[in-house]
Amino acid sequence: MELMVYGHSGARVLFFPTRTARFYDYENWGVIGALREPIENGWLQVYCVDSIDQESFYCFWAHPSGRINRHLQYEKYIIDEVLPLSREKNNNYVMMSVGCSLGAYHAINIAFKYPQYFGKAVGMSGRYDLTCNMGVFADLLHGYRDEQVYLSMPSQYIPNLNDHQILNELRRMDIVFAIGQDDAFIDNNKHLSHHLWQKGIHHDFHVWEGEAHKARFWREMVQWYL
Repeated sequence: MELMVYGHSGARVLFFPTRTARFYDYENWGVIGALREPIENGWLQVYCVDSIDQESFYCFWAHPSGRINRHLQYEKYIIDEVLPLSREKNNNYVMMSVGCSLGAYHAINIAFKYPQYFGKAVGMSGRYDLTCNMGVFADLLHGYRDEQVYLSMPSQYIPNLNDHQILNELRRMDIVFAIGQDDAFIDNNKHLSHHLWQKGIHHDFHVWEGEAHKARFWREMVQWYL
């Protein structure tokens, strides 16, 4: 697994790539450049991790149970390897989980499942239930459901979450959603937002004009929300 680290100090930012993208794509798209000032000034240290989406959710030749298990291995890599690496390089206590598109799913899901490790979570242009058809975006597990699938979809587990410790951890977290008015995922974002409010979990919800599902919008969003 490869990753890129930008910056020398400041709040640590775990940045997940978009669908099947690579750890260097945010730099190529100018998203890292949009954060140049806070990175160079030592306010942010950004960890752009790689994806294995083509081995998990987009590995369509594999049985869905194998896809979700591969995804859980990826989560374990993030928690057991990337987070300790970031702490070794930088002892700043603030850790953000951030992503765009499918990266927003990864960022929000891992922060919600392991809130003890994160102080902030930012999802831009994301969908938070990969088992639903939304516009041209199909159910990535083709109707397959099991407990691990349920526990990996924030839109499914948040409405039923009653663990007081986890809820309190989520309530102290700074949570931000940004989505385009015409994005296929906007109703899913509204659904998750509604259930977070039902649980007393404060968060910011920003709706942008148009679809806002491209790098030129993400270059602006990171400057506002990170």
